[in-house]
Amino acid sequence: MSDYKHKSVLLDEVLEYLNPKKGQVFVDCTLGGAGYSLSILEKVQDDALVIGIDRDKLAIDNAKKFAKENLLLVNDNFSNLENIIKDKIGNKKVNGIVMDLGLSSAQLDDVFRGFSFLKDAPLSMEMGGNEEDDKVINILNKQSERSIFEIIKNYGEEQFAFCIARGIVEFRKNEEIKTTQQLVKIIESAVPFFYKNNRKIHFATKTFQALRIASNRELENLSKILPQAIDLLEKGGRLIIVSFHSLEDRIVKNYFRKEARDCLCPVEIPICCCEHRAQIKIINKKIIIPKQKEVKENKRSRSAKMRVAEKI
Repeated sequence: MSDYKHKSVLLDEVLEYLNPKKGQVFVDCTLGGAGYSLSILEKVQDDALVIGIDRDKLAIDNAKKFAKENLLLVNDNFSNLENIIKDKIGNKKVNGIVMDLGLSSAQLDDVFRGFSFLKDAPLSMEMGGNEEDDKVINILNKQSERSIFEIIKNYGEEQFAFCIARGIVEFRKNEEIKTTQQLVKIIESAVPFFYKNNRKIHFATKTFQALRIASNRELENLSKILPQAIDLLEKGGRLIIVSFHSLEDRIVKNYFRKEARDCLCPVEIPICCCEHRAQIKIINKKIIIPKQKEVKENKRSRSAKMRVAEKI
């Protein structure tokens, strides 16, 4: 098996804000190439426990070569975090949780995954464990034009979502959509000429991104894990999230703001009725982004945004 290649984004910043100490317990919710996990263990001379989770079996299999007793590997969706932690360490709280919400380089570069529109491949885009109805090929060939439009518009923020959805439905009347290049050609025919030229990003980027997010239920899983993560943290423990998409970052930002407040009642209500109490404090008021040097060395890091919260 070839190495599961992935360069961890904002690694120095993650370690700085996580500030691992010997004897502590950490959770890497998106193991990938194990960059965060191994760096945490290296910093404390292996005197810590890291639970590495990934829904991609290839990432788990690749990490097994490190054979570290204090790196527990779990092949599961991080939305099941509470059950995973209970199974591994019982009711014990953890000192830090980190997650990188982007695709790994291994996933992007694997032609059989179909994440990239630059290579002709089967339309898979599976991170692991997708339900049959969620598969990209089924979304494109079976869902209604309205449903496809909403996916591309809402998850891809694509201005020509209607034209692309219409093009998909027209194409599939004569031929099933099975490959990345079929989809690229449909998009190319659906969007205007100016949209295909002189652009910073490829005209198919947003549609592919939207289908990947929908197929893997990425936003739903993120919304599920946030309250679990906060609940599992020890007092003073930190939650670090690196996102690459404005919708993901918005979910994290809004959740952090909500859980950093004591009262959620509307301003017109003079006395608090909600009894909500702040669970966290926000560590970085402004988002943390990669330094220019990192972006130059790893172009895929350029859209990364990091937010940090601490349990109180």
